[in-house]
Amino acid sequence: MTEKQAGHRPVISIREKYISLRTSGVQLARRTTQATALRAWQFTAGGSWTRRLRPSARHNLRSFWFDGLFAASSNEILLAYLTLFLLALNATPGQIGLLSSLSSLAAAAMLLPGATWVERWGQRKRIVLLTGGGAARLALMLMPLVPLFFTGPTAIYAVITLAVARDAFSQLGMPAWTSLTADIVPLKWRGRFFASRNIAVGLVKMPLIYLAGLLIARTSSPGNPLGYQLALGTAFVIGLAATVSYALIRETDTSPAQKSGSTTWRAFTQHLRAHPEFLAFCATAALWNLAVRIAGPFFSVYLVESLKATPDVVGILSTISTLTALPGQRLFGVMADHWGARRVQIITGLIIPLMPLGWILTRSPWHTVPIHIVSGFLWAGYNLANFNLLLTMTPEDLRPRYTALYQIVVMVSLAIGSALGGIVIEKWGYYVVFTISGVGRFVAALVFALLGRKRDLSPKL
Repeated sequence: MTEKQAGHRPVISIREKYISLRTSGVQLARRTTQATALRAWQFTAGGSWTRRLRPSARHNLRSFWFDGLFAASSNEILLAYLTLFLLALNATPGQIGLLSSLSSLAAAAMLLPGATWVERWGQRKRIVLLTGGGAARLALMLMPLVPLFFTGPTAIYAVITLAVARDAFSQLGMPAWTSLTADIVPLKWRGRFFASRNIAVGLVKMPLIYLAGLLIARTSSPGNPLGYQLALGTAFVIGLAATVSYALIRETDTSPAQKSGSTTWRAFTQHLRAHPEFLAFCATAALWNLAVRIAGPFFSVYLVESLKATPDVVGILSTISTLTALPGQRLFGVMADHWGARRVQIITGLIIPLMPLGWILTRSPWHTVPIHIVSGFLWAGYNLANFNLLLTMTPEDLRPRYTALYQIVVMVSLAIGSALGGIVIEKWGYYVVFTISGVGRFVAALVFALLGRKRDLSPKL
């Protein structure tokens, strides 16, 4: 009679139990690691929903996702520290305003040629690589080298010239980039895709901006902008990674705009008249961006000159905005897919105007912490909704020209706002600028909400 028949359990040694438990633990750890790696890999394409797509579509989404991650990280360094770099070279608020105005005007001048280029050539990926991924990054590479060859006002205007050239070349490729983006990212999942990408950008941006601020604080001193040069050089290297990622995208032979043939400007004007909802969208965007830019370029100047913030403090404050943007990206991405981008833009646009008014109450750099917390959260939703609206409101065959027109309206408004902001600061100070900006933003958001009731501002697909 066997042990089993006699009712006895087999005797298992302690060593066998240990081996069994260790094997089970290893298998569990392996399965957990594989599942985590799979989720992370799916996240880099936009999420688990991409399993429904063809492998070629997932490849393009993943390449586009990494391009956005690296490009945004590079841009964030530039946005955080370019103004401070110019201040370290002894630039004045007027020269800061001049940079912002010239950048916007130069960018606006490049948009229509960029749209025409797409319609005639059709190679959208190549256009983006030649402009934003090529010439614009070359200008960024040269910026940190300027103090090695020039000093005084010459160095200031050399940096301004390169910054303007960078923005101009970036906008030259914008119609091609927007048109290809609409083809790469499925309409149904745009909110979640851009939310996942922006969350990744935020996670990378937080330590990146903070470390760049520490680097600047440790290596720069009055008359020695070495830290800023190293930070901008880092931005250039990260930007190169974005260019490589974008080059991996597999584009169709021609764009929809090229297939439909070139449209005359007279026919385009008639087409616009048949889409009053797009004209209303442009009008409210003009008012909004004018109000934003009146104060926008001068918050960092106010932090440094009036509140006496150091570069590492500026980096910490920027990190706070990025941190609060992460839940904003998640929440507003889902809201945009379910409620619609227009509602998200209205909700966030009516609250954002309070932010510049809050700056009037600050007396220390740390007093701006609540403003950065709320701003990061709200702007995450606003920018996501606004971009989705632009993609869905533009007809496929004329998308490069429509987006060019929209960006021209925005850029001209930004240029006017920057110029007005510089003039107002020199005559009446920062508080007046902050007040004008807050009131102007609220009026623009209210007009957008009211126009939505009178006109159908929902996408025309």
